Amino acid sequence: MAGFPFFQLERFLKILVQDLNKHVAISEEFPNDASAKIKSGGLLFDRRVTRVVTSGTLVDEKFMDPYDNNFLLAISPKQPELAPATARSRPLEDDALPLTATAKVGLAWLDLSTGEFFTQATSVGSLSTLVVRIGAREIVLGKTMGEESQKSILAMLGQERNLVTWHPRYPLQSRVADWTPMLEAQVPVSEQNLFSTEEIAAGSMLLDYVRDRLQGLGIKLQPPLRREETENMVIDKNSLKGLEILETSRSGTTGGKGSLLHAVRRTVTKGGARLLRERISSPSTSLAVIDRRLDLVECFLRNRSLSESIVNLLRRTFDSQRLVQKFSLGRGDADDLISLLRTIAITENIASVMQSVASETQESIITHENRVNSIASLMKRLSLEGPTALALRISESIDEDGLAESHRDEQVESANVISMAQDVLTAEGKPDDLEAMSQVVRSKTAVKGLRQLNTDEDDVWIMRRNANSTLEKFHGNLTALRQEKSTLTDTLKSQMEASSLTLRWTPGLGHICHIRGAKDVRSSMEKFGSARNASTTKSTRSFYLPEWSNLGGRIDQSKMQIRAEEQRVFQELREQVVINLVKLRRNAAVLDELDVACSAASLADEQSLVRPILNDSASHIILGGRHATVQLGLEEQGRAFVSNDCFVGDPERIWLITGPNMAGKSTFLRQNALISILAQVGSFVPADHVEIGIVDRIFSRIGSADNLYQDQSTFMVEMLETAVILKQATPRSFVIMDEVGRGTTPEDGIAVGFACLHHLYHTNRCRTLFATHFHALADMTSEWGGVGCYCTDVAETGSGSFSYVHRLRHGVNNRSHALKVATLAGIPKAAIDVASQVLDTFQDSTRGKLHSQPAASAAT
Repeated sequence: MAGFPFFQLERFLKILVQDLNKHVAISEEFPNDASAKIKSGGLLFDRRVTRVVTSGTLVDEKFMDPYDNNFLLAISPKQPELAPATARSRPLEDDALPLTATAKVGLAWLDLSTGEFFTQATSVGSLSTLVVRIGAREIVLGKTMGEESQKSILAMLGQERNLVTWHPRYPLQSRVADWTPMLEAQVPVSEQNLFSTEEIAAGSMLLDYVRDRLQGLGIKLQPPLRREETENMVIDKNSLKGLEILETSRSGTTGGKGSLLHAVRRTVTKGGARLLRERISSPSTSLAVIDRRLDLVECFLRNRSLSESIVNLLRRTFDSQRLVQKFSLGRGDADDLISLLRTIAITENIASVMQSVASETQESIITHENRVNSIASLMKRLSLEGPTALALRISESIDEDGLAESHRDEQVESANVISMAQDVLTAEGKPDDLEAMSQVVRSKTAVKGLRQLNTDEDDVWIMRRNANSTLEKFHGNLTALRQEKSTLTDTLKSQMEASSLTLRWTPGLGHICHIRGAKDVRSSMEKFGSARNASTTKSTRSFYLPEWSNLGGRIDQSKMQIRAEEQRVFQELREQVVINLVKLRRNAAVLDELDVACSAASLADEQSLVRPILNDSASHIILGGRHATVQLGLEEQGRAFVSNDCFVGDPERIWLITGPNMAGKSTFLRQNALISILAQVGSFVPADHVEIGIVDRIFSRIGSADNLYQDQSTFMVEMLETAVILKQATPRSFVIMDEVGRGTTPEDGIAVGFACLHHLYHTNRCRTLFATHFHALADMTSEWGGVGCYCTDVAETGSGSFSYVHRLRHGVNNRSHALKVATLAGIPKAAIDVASQVLDTFQDSTRGKLHSQPAASAAT
């Protein structure tokens, strides 16, 4: 066990919790009452653990990523049926048998910093994809889980190197209604029966774990939002990584440059960035939801002045989701109240702007009824009456100038402490200690402005003196006492004939009379020589006078009354925030949606994106499609992106794509998957025209990588990903597969590639883009009516130079031109010549021999 100074708490929490995934217990001192003093042997204070901080239970720590959620996830497999007597006699344990891919699993996850709470029922086979999509910082499993269940789940979690914490599963609630004390509102009775037993078990374990870590700290979460697998497009974990949707393989950072999230994010608020991340990782499958989002984006795209006005207002808002949650935990301070005040004021301004535009645009700028309704529906969700009254109360109560002055005092005090520590480290410490010390940042106190009494006449108050009648009365008393002090000072100066006399208070001496100058000191000794001295030098004298001691005590008492009343007013404001919790969260959600919509409109205007048309068909009609991230990279280099069309679905469910290396096959595959995702997110897309039938799942088999940690070769990884696609793809899915079978011999590769095409065509019957260098596959599938062959090419000149033709054309390209890429890469010419000779010999000997009669019969 180890401890560290409080002012270094944030620094060490980041190191221990965020960087090293450790659990940190925070212990605080509490005064003992009379009985406790006797029991403890006379100790004045008792130390107790007030919170255990883990990666998933962060609340308002400064090192949290403001642009990403900090989710804590609990997983609970299906419960076995036990007889009542058995259930009472021993803890609940899972089945001893291993979990199958179809076994039911309950998930529950929450973000303590925002109060968001979700549940979902799924299967073990889909668990890894959900875990990656949620991106939980910590995963909680029950200690009583059966051994085989542990192995099944840990094997899946181990692949992603997740932080796993074990927690006792009993005693736990067994009903959704029992979650109510930790929720801002009860789950409606009509909805409670919708939760599966697995979801309830996971949610109960999650809340029990949170209670244990917060050690009784009050919390109010949003009512759990139950997710259905059919509500959102499923993007399996391999596609999330391969398509670089949230992060790139190079950076590993959410929203890093090169990812889809980075390419489309134009949000200006932290909450908006989190909402955009959530939507991109789980696009909607509801036509109504998607169209509502697109209507709002089109509204802002057609009215750029409205969009810019709202964006400028949103820039001045604060992260109210996390602010409100701090107050629900009893941790909000005066600064947070001011931030909330300004956010409420800006919300009112936004509502006013939207109201005026909604009334004006029905006849002028916006004539489409849906776009008018998109603004009206958002405005209806805003609740301003309670928050406006709260903002007025905050404004009337908190003195922002006094708050700023208190911060300056704290900075001075903090600087003094750090300077003292640096002096000690300079004299006795090591260079590393001094370097670490320079990184220390000042921690906020729980309540601003509640400081020790100082020697200054002008005390700093964070509440206005007229915040309520009691404070006004106490400040009036203090003013009268200070006037009495001024009168006493003048009287004593006259009696002692000592103009330098001052009445002071110091921490060491208390209330004293202080005189400077030898003449005034002699005069005071003559007049008040009998007064008890506190300290004396040749030129100064400090002594006690009963009159000042009595008056000073009354002044101190008056200040204490003001401090206590300020604390009471501050607590009232906190309670008012909690009372308005639901309305404030609802308003924050509206601001987040506005931010995402304005972001999408800005992106569409900036990159000439178009509105996609979503329908219930099983086809893709994409004219002039572009890759959202590759286009940006080329433009930075001053190069143009070559767009391509895609008409996969009806009548051609599968596009078989051949062509040279480096000619854009992989880019074409990915860009159509990304366009599908953006369309169902509710964003405009990079193309000239887009019509897409709703996609329920997106799968991708692209790139090559091994997993030596799991003893998996490159080809094994490829086959594992392929197996997931062939098992899970439905007729409404969209699949992209790039060079399946390349990790083995050409013969085996062609066999595997043909088998995949056969299964996708005859069994899955889904929209598929299949890129390959196995040109024989085109001949082997030529009798299939639903397969179209397309290719890229190389344009060569008589001088031997060449350029890539990225535009797809109908047909098959039987040459991969791999040696051209090798030449560009700098392979020595002698090696290239040898390769050319071998290639010519091989082509002569194998021409026409790759058509297999058994394969042809299998096709039929």
